[in-house]
Amino acid sequence: MMRYLGARGFSTLLVATLALIVGGGGARAEKFLRGQNIAPVFEGWRRHSDGTVGMLFGYLNRNYEESIDLPIGPANQFEPGDSDRGQPTHFMTRRQRFVFEVRVPGDWDPKQRLIWTVTANGKTEKAQGWLQPEWEVDDGVIQMNVGGGSAPPNPPNSPPKITGTGDQTIPLSGSINVSATATDDDIPKPRKTAPGAAPASAGVQIRWVYYRGPGSVTFSSERSDRVYGKPVQLSAVVTFGARGQYVLRAIASDGLLESWHSLTVTVN
Repeated sequence: MMRYLGARGFSTLLVATLALIVGGGGARAEKFLRGQNIAPVFEGWRRHSDGTVGMLFGYLNRNYEESIDLPIGPANQFEPGDSDRGQPTHFMTRRQRFVFEVRVPGDWDPKQRLIWTVTANGKTEKAQGWLQPEWEVDDGVIQMNVGGGSAPPNPPNSPPKITGTGDQTIPLSGSINVSATATDDDIPKPRKTAPGAAPASAGVQIRWVYYRGPGSVTFSSERSDRVYGKPVQLSAVVTFGARGQYVLRAIASDGLLESWHSLTVTVN
């Protein structure tokens, strides 16, 4: 387990890096609705009990309204090796943290870069992941980044547990019903508020997102209420705009840690 001195340093590094991404190195940040590009982000790396190393990536879609679709290929690829490392092909707006993990062998050369290249709206940007010791992360580091730098909860927090609908095959003219259920350890607990103030939000929430695919996706319901102290469930009817293979995700979040359930939908 890494020391949190290093974790805070990594958190500060991420915040500083994102400030440069958003602000253009000191220039006043502007709010763009459409037409901007995507900056892939290397979030850090962690070791797993099976001996492999996981490199974590997210992204910043600089647009406030425009989601962008980039199929696997020159505009959305990894190198060296397989260009498809499980990255999204549908990029939601704004900052999306710790979106996916790429497993590499435990004997990966610490100086070897794993490079994610993304080209959107005419501009190419790259995220380079490597095993810099200060960039090793664990759940505590992730929580400090998601929670704005505050210390992880005590007692320790665990990610929600989520289950959901399995893989489906449907005709283009059809739709599917999807459902996901999540439970949590009820950490973090609700914060104390001043008398008469609105209660602070706590608990677990589920949202459905479009992760990969060749066409548009529509959910009848995208987000559940936040529920504390009991399971939360979210169902939706989903329709698709083109034939092909899609990946949908149900993401359960307790506000600091996330878990997801993915399903593949083949549309004929």
